[in-house]
Amino acid sequence: MFLDCPAYLDRSGAARCGLPSAVEYRYAMRSTDGPLESVKIRCPRGHCFNGPLESMLWDKAPAATPRHAHGPRSHDQDASRRSR
Repeated sequence: MFLDCPAYLDRSGAARCGLPSAVEYRYAMRSTDGPLESVKIRCPRGHCFNGPLESMLWDKAPAATPRHAHGPRSHDQDASRRSR
């Protein structure tokens, strides 16, 4: 079984490793809601993760950037752009 490596490659958290990671070990972890299927994985770059399988799965599609990602602009900024 292989999973995509969830390691972040940059400090901003925008890029992930994504290489196929081999499952080295499968086990059940106890929780208050019952046992969790857990795995230990390692990718070719050497990233290792150990934890619930559910936490190893991630959405590969890039997250949509909100229109005002850096905060809303003020009217003063809009007016100065139009007058140029």
